Amino acid sequence: MPHEDLNTFSDADLLLEIGKGSRSAFDVIYNRYWKEVYNAAFKRLDDEQQAQDITQDVFVQLWLRASDDAIENLSAYLRVSARNGVFKYFERAGRLSLQPYAGEEQSGGPASADSGIAYREFYAAFQKLIENLPEQQRIIFRLRFDEDLSSLEIAEKLNISPKTVRNQLGKSLATLRKSLILMQILFFLYPVR
Repeated sequence: MPHEDLNTFSDADLLLEIGKGSRSAFDVIYNRYWKEVYNAAFKRLDDEQQAQDITQDVFVQLWLRASDDAIENLSAYLRVSARNGVFKYFERAGRLSLQPYAGEEQSGGPASADSGIAYREFYAAFQKLIENLPEQQRIIFRLRFDEDLSSLEIAEKLNISPKTVRNQLGKSLATLRKSLILMQILFFLYPVR
């Protein structure tokens, strides 16, 4: 099958072809989405080389997993993969852990353990805040920040207007912002020691 014919294929059909080992189908997917994946990584990193490396890793993983199971929304899958690649990069670089309190040792001893505990507690509290949002706000928040969907994509998926999506996101962010400020004050006043 000529390479040009594949350009008219849907993502689902291209993924089926990739599952059969079609390098041409993979090239079409790559050309269709590489910039979106690169931008998703770059906006979080502001580092061209790392964004390129993460983009390459995302597409390598797509090639390796294409025959495993169906991907329903390829664009969202690739954006989430890029975001996860960024998180893994930060984790490897040690940039996701909380910094020790001023004056504490950075030897990897008690300060690091305390920071890890504080991070886990803060993250668990944040997740609980999300779970306590009203149902529609929680669903929209998760689609936006866990699946990296745009307001328009969320509106189409939930069959609501984009304005409703933006309003619900604004309300959920305002609620979380207030709660997070209070949590930060509490963690500052009562640090884990």
